[in-house]
Amino acid sequence: MDIHILGGLSVREGGVPITPTAAAPRQVLALLTAFAGQVVPVTVLTEELWPSGAPRGARTEIAAHIAELRALIARALHASGEDAGAGGWTERRTADAVLVSLPGGYRLDTGVGTHDIGQFERAAGAGYRAMDAGDLARASLRLGEALALWRGEPYAGVAAGPCLRREIERLESARLSVLDQWVEAQLGLGRHEAILSELPGLAARYATNEPLQAHLMVALLRCGRHEEALAVYERLRTVLHRETGMEPSARLRRLQHSVLAVRHTRAAAATGARTSLTGGSEGLFGYAVVPAPPRAPATEETPAVTWYGPAVPRVPAQPKPVRAGTATAGVAMAV
Repeated sequence: MDIHILGGLSVREGGVPITPTAAAPRQVLALLTAFAGQVVPVTVLTEELWPSGAPRGARTEIAAHIAELRALIARALHASGEDAGAGGWTERRTADAVLVSLPGGYRLDTGVGTHDIGQFERAAGAGYRAMDAGDLARASLRLGEALALWRGEPYAGVAAGPCLRREIERLESARLSVLDQWVEAQLGLGRHEAILSELPGLAARYATNEPLQAHLMVALLRCGRHEEALAVYERLRTVLHRETGMEPSARLRRLQHSVLAVRHTRAAAATGARTSLTGGSEGLFGYAVVPAPPRAPATEETPAVTWYGPAVPRVPAQPKPVRAGTATAGVAMAV
């Protein structure tokens, strides 16, 4: 069974689509794919379909949706020839064996196939490990592969109840975490000019996400665009104050001070003035202000990364799904 949810729900058995068009069975299938290989209790399905309270006959209605899904699976098995088994009469794969009834719930056994969430998590994990090892080129490639799997919003076109909404939020948080690390890898490889074609749009979409704002500030600073980098900080400060009543973090404030210091230093150098700047052992205002690393050319195997998604009011700080650490760690970088 092949499952794709990163940009709309698509489920195929033996290459034959089994995604129903009706909203309720589509929602049931979506929840089963979210927990493929695990038992989804009837109580969870009930809460998903009727979050404000289940009507009479809810279990009967769920059973009807399961029967509809099994009919689609059976037709797909027959059309693909899988229900004949390897020898034509033994080891038959049936719809009941694919969508299994168990005490208290149902389990979707996907068998051999692809699941884009699993592909995303494996690629992201490889990218995080490469980042930890300092292999920025490999990290850029693997994290880019993870992002390239996204064709749009997860479970787009599916009516989402509380359980699916939690899963969608988890996936969005994981994607944003991967994006943060991918951008950090690009900056580490000296590709600040290349990512400036995408980074302003991302920073605008996630206006309160500090790592993305910091990455944009660093990229602009490296391109000599000090005023624009400072404007990014001021926009972040304004949005945070309006939406949360909070100020940017200490890391962002230190980065702003570093931008101001670099601008002052370069302005003084341009006029021939002598300027004494001190910042202790950590550099200016706690940041090591050093030139950008040598630019690394993009290779043909580097996947194109397209970012989809509507604006969100605030991205909560959450641990990465497959790597220890916090997203704000990306702020502390040499500019």
